[in-house]
Amino acid sequence: MTGAGGARPLDGLRVVELTSQRCALAGKLLADMGADVIVVEPPGGSPMRGHEPFAGDQPDPEGALWWWHYNTSKRSVVVDLDSAAGAADFRRLVSTADAVIEAEPLGRLDALGLDWGQLGRPNQGLIWVSITHNGRDRPDPPATDLTVLAEGGPVWSCGYDDHTLPPVRGGGNQGLHMASQYAVVTLMAALMWREHSGRGQLIEVSMLAAANATCEFATYFWLNQQIDVQRQTGRHALPQISEPTQVQCADGRWLNTGVPPRRGPEFAALATWVAELGLMEECPYAELLRLGESYEQIDILHLDADPLGAEVFGAGRDTVNFLAERLGAHELFVGLQSIGLACGIVYSPEEMLADEHFVTRGFPVEIDHDGTAVTYPGAPYKFSATPWRATRAPRLGEHQDLLAK
Repeated sequence: MTGAGGARPLDGLRVVELTSQRCALAGKLLADMGADVIVVEPPGGSPMRGHEPFAGDQPDPEGALWWWHYNTSKRSVVVDLDSAAGAADFRRLVSTADAVIEAEPLGRLDALGLDWGQLGRPNQGLIWVSITHNGRDRPDPPATDLTVLAEGGPVWSCGYDDHTLPPVRGGGNQGLHMASQYAVVTLMAALMWREHSGRGQLIEVSMLAAANATCEFATYFWLNQQIDVQRQTGRHALPQISEPTQVQCADGRWLNTGVPPRRGPEFAALATWVAELGLMEECPYAELLRLGESYEQIDILHLDADPLGAEVFGAGRDTVNFLAERLGAHELFVGLQSIGLACGIVYSPEEMLADEHFVTRGFPVEIDHDGTAVTYPGAPYKFSATPWRATRAPRLGEHQDLLAK
């Protein structure tokens, strides 16, 4: 519940965030866990207030859904950094903060006398997080979520088995989110270090490096063996094309079956479920499933050297496909998850928010917008004793009185 009481993990922490789509998620993650995040907007408001779509499809800087999502629980002040009065306001605000998060073009803050060198070094306890394209001492070309994903590598690993089709970009601003996640993690580490040392520090987060570090096998195959991985439909990119995992179920809906059984208990659980469904006599892979129960683990990267293991592994996958021909997607999804096999039903966003698992977990939350409840995606993580709460994003300059304090 967004209105639940109790101390949150970051209560008492003050963060000044210079508004930017590059670092907005970092501020949101901190604010929803209790930090007092003050987002500094330029005159006229953050560019994010102009991003579509808008609530009710009516263009309104106070109704931009992008702004709503990325700025929950924050407070807003308007500051003209280019003016002497605005620069003075910003200095005073930073002097009250534990941390600053910014993703400004390199050189801009330094030219204004408002960078780490001028504000951070004199404040021994201040932590300054700077998100750049590839570090503060390297070129900082214009970059978007698309260009970060393409240059950093994830796009090369995302696409379809048909390589005549170009790579694809994952949705959801992943390139921006990766950098923000690293910003939050490193800020938490810096706060812990400050507890003992009493000292803050400058943290540089490279968007390019953050994206590259998420490429799983791709980066390491290249660094270790100079081997390119092959992108595959809904599967890990690997040097060799693996078997498809998307199946159309009996009700016409699609499911990604993920990785089939590899260990003895997984084969046993699958065989037991097939028997409970009354389908064991029909299943042509029953004997191989039973044989799979004797395996500690099948090494899927070396199936060529183990023909019997490859046949058993294939039987596990074929059994899932066998069940897909007889079950609806949701029943198969729940059944496979229940026996410990990862899989994913293909949902629309609306269907995902309505899924029983997400609802039971409390993921969809209602946030009050001045008397109107609006459904949001909720906590990305849950703690047993420290609650997560979110409030609506601030209106432009809604907390301008903070500058007088």
